[in-house]
Amino acid sequence: MLLRQPTSVSEAQECLAQGAVPIGGATLVWATWQRDGFPDLAMSLRGLPEATAVEPGSLGAAVVLHRIDGRVPEVLRRAAGSVGTGAVRRTATVGGNLVGSSLRCLLPAALVLDARATVLGPDRPYETDLAEVTAKRHLLLSLRWRTPLVSGYRKQPAEAGGPPPLVVATAVHADREGRHRLRVAVRYGYDVVSESTGCDAGTEDALGALERTDVGALPAGARDVVREQVADVLDTLAGR
Repeated sequence: MLLRQPTSVSEAQECLAQGAVPIGGATLVWATWQRDGFPDLAMSLRGLPEATAVEPGSLGAAVVLHRIDGRVPEVLRRAAGSVGTGAVRRTATVGGNLVGSSLRCLLPAALVLDARATVLGPDRPYETDLAEVTAKRHLLLSLRWRTPLVSGYRKQPAEAGGPPPLVVATAVHADREGRHRLRVAVRYGYDVVSESTGCDAGTEDALGALERTDVGALPAGARDVVREQVADVLDTLAGR
């Protein structure tokens, strides 16, 4: 297998045109390749500046999870820190987790940040939403988001080999008029539900509004965790 590491978007497009298979840490595909055979040509984005940045408002797709630190919002940092073992986090990448993994551990955090994705199209990079990225499995270059006032993340314990653990991500943003809006994303099984509501009227009002969305259709145990996480993040907001 020949591995190419382009240092510009144009070089990356040339690699794709030549049939290169994009890889990150290869944690999800290595066993399959060992069984079925390796591709002739692969491409890593780790030489591409756009894909390796870690900044307060953006994160590259080729960034390995253990590099995600206090420069990004708490919800995203904690989501990355909850993935696998330390060895996995030193090789797994943002793009691989969001696009290649069925668990998509970073997706709830990215959704509550109202993140937008830059992907590499056949002609040029372009910006799109996370729903399109996960549905069409685009080649992700980077994420960018609006910095929230506060955020939070909770991942429930789960037995190894069992169903994916429940994840609840929350963030509060301020609009141009100073009004606060709560965003909540829940991973239940392999599905992710994302909703938002105003929260200036208090915790109970916000929770009541969420109950009238798809969040309210979750099982009672999952809704209890949502209530606790929403209360925590709004208490943090009130204490600022």
